[in-house]
Amino acid sequence: MKVKTILVSQPEPKVENSPYFELQQKHKVKVDFRPFIHVEGVSAKDVRLQKIDLKNYTAIILTSKNSVDHFFRVAEEMRYKIPEDLKYFCQSEAVAFYLQKYVVYRKRKIYVGQKDFADLSPLIKKYKDEKFLLPASDQLSNEAPQTLDNLKVDWTAATLYKTVMSDLSDLADVYYDILVFFSPTGIRSLFKNFPDFKQNDTRIAVFGSTTQKEALENNLVVDIMAPTPEAPSMTMAIEKYVAKVNKESK
Repeated sequence: MKVKTILVSQPEPKVENSPYFELQQKHKVKVDFRPFIHVEGVSAKDVRLQKIDLKNYTAIILTSKNSVDHFFRVAEEMRYKIPEDLKYFCQSEAVAFYLQKYVVYRKRKIYVGQKDFADLSPLIKKYKDEKFLLPASDQLSNEAPQTLDNLKVDWTAATLYKTVMSDLSDLADVYYDILVFFSPTGIRSLFKNFPDFKQNDTRIAVFGSTTQKEALENNLVVDIMAPTPEAPSMTMAIEKYVAKVNKESK
């Protein structure tokens, strides 16, 4: 069946040259964006209940823009004056660049990884005597804890924000040819909002093996998978699929 409409379960990209917009124009399909999940901050009071005192840490490990935002939010709520000699370990250049929203770059000690958390290992190992804080969500993956435990450093995870399922009730009567998911929580949000959801002719696109696993456990047929060697990004995977089925449906 020909693909005419796609719903991406994420916020609309802010950049004008997003591959989704190119996909839309090239294949004459309608692409909508709607976050199935969103992030909510944990209060300073709840952070204290985790026995987290920010002044006890000499280094912060930042894995995402959310971790940056919520670390500085909690610091402000706790009236914690961040010392100038605090070390920042950023998982990627994008996170390090975002950090400039809060600190004057040239006056801070900032160490930047390549992309994956494991890429930070040599940098963290070099400063293994620091006391590390890992600001995280309530759905922290195993990669960071395992890496830090293997390095045998003194570290603590602090849940500073939570991933919450969004209210999608206004989508009840809306039909899309493809639904695009990036996390297991996105799939869970679909079924929480629509317990009687039937896939029928809707194609399901998933990013990552954990999202695929969640889809299959909910008896969904996965039609589009990313990343793969042929399609390292979700947009590439969707475009490949749309080009094929729309050509066959002519």
